[in-house]
Amino acid sequence: MKISTKGRYALRMMIEFGLNPDSCTKISQVAARQGISDKYLEQIVTLLHRAGYVRSVRGAQGGYMLTRPPEEYTVGMILRQTEGSLAPVPCVDEDAAPCDRAGQCVTLNVWKQLKDAIDQVVDSVTLADLVEEQRRQPDANLM
Repeated sequence: MKISTKGRYALRMMIEFGLNPDSCTKISQVAARQGISDKYLEQIVTLLHRAGYVRSVRGAQGGYMLTRPPEEYTVGMILRQTEGSLAPVPCVDEDAAPCDRAGQCVTLNVWKQLKDAIDQVVDSVTLADLVEEQRRQPDANLM
């Protein structure tokens, strides 16, 4: 399984918003600090806005900010919003139709264990954890 740039950049953008949870952050600021195209970030922030994870504020001092405290977001929430399912194979996805081969598939248990391990990791790390780790970096303005 690979996480695309969309998922990775969404996490980086959410960390930027989490570093300043009480003020607006402009996409252009995130783009400059992260070295990412602001047009690509606009596409990603639209997904996060539709999910209710961020809100936009208009005006000269406007931008985007989190709708909840960083502790209330998990890495899994953000990645699932931008990537879709994190299941390693379609048959173990929560919405998957029953597989005709499930009864004789000897690898099914491996895929279920892998999905459970992925879910456990991404659902146990919060945005607040990442923000705190970022603040401990020598140059907290760069990621």
